[in-house]
Amino acid sequence: MQTLSVSHLRGSNEGDGENGVLLCGCLNPKTVDIIHEVTLAKGMKSAMKTLKKMQSGFTLVEIAIVLVIIGLLLGGVLKGQELINSAKVKNMANEFRSISAFVYAYQDRFRALPGDDRSADTHVNGGIRATTGNVGNARIDGHWNSDTPSDESYLFWQHVRLAGLATGTPDTTSNDYIPRNAEGGRIGITGNPILTAPASTRPYPASFYICSQGIQGRYARQIDTTIDDGNTQTGSVRAIPDGSATTTDAIEVLASDDAMLYTVCMGF
Repeated sequence: MQTLSVSHLRGSNEGDGENGVLLCGCLNPKTVDIIHEVTLAKGMKSAMKTLKKMQSGFTLVEIAIVLVIIGLLLGGVLKGQELINSAKVKNMANEFRSISAFVYAYQDRFRALPGDDRSADTHVNGGIRATTGNVGNARIDGHWNSDTPSDESYLFWQHVRLAGLATGTPDTTSNDYIPRNAEGGRIGITGNPILTAPASTRPYPASFYICSQGIQGRYARQIDTTIDDGNTQTGSVRAIPDGSATTTDAIEVLASDDAMLYTVCMGF
């Protein structure tokens, strides 16, 4: 059976009499208009259903794919941050070893400790001899974070740089004279005791101490684990209050202290 469109129905009724009587299987104009309106209504309803389906949101598969992508991105970011943190720890740990090597190399060459060298003005070109402390007593006097230009611990950096052992400016008046660690904290050295009254069960004797300031607790623990016994209150690596020249005893840095800042010292 052939299906007629509304336009066909309209066309078939044209000229079919004044009263619009159904003749020869045709419909009157009023009926055609009703059919036309119904057809339009159905078309609108179908269009709305289609639009609703289009706006119904993501499927479970699409959501799963998005979540997987987000997970991969987050994993990459976290892994990248972990690598950065590991590089910082390795860099700071290596600084302790490198600076101690400067001491031994200078001592081997000039038979004196850098900073404590009473002949620094002749051993290295442009070297300044310390005038405070007991110069030439085989100990680097002065606090590790001293800002006194005449202190042995302050002139240490000039001596090792002029000797070609370390990089950096030998100009003691330069803002870049004092070396910095990966966290931006100050690095220093001293032969004076760092701990003034450590527990009798954990003494801290050493010929000299290298200290690195402004280190977060989590890095302090990692440094200790990397090059010492994993406890910042014992062994050769110890943590003290940040920026302190000396303190009564070392601090045991716990996981709950990860965000705190400390000065980490290593004895040699």
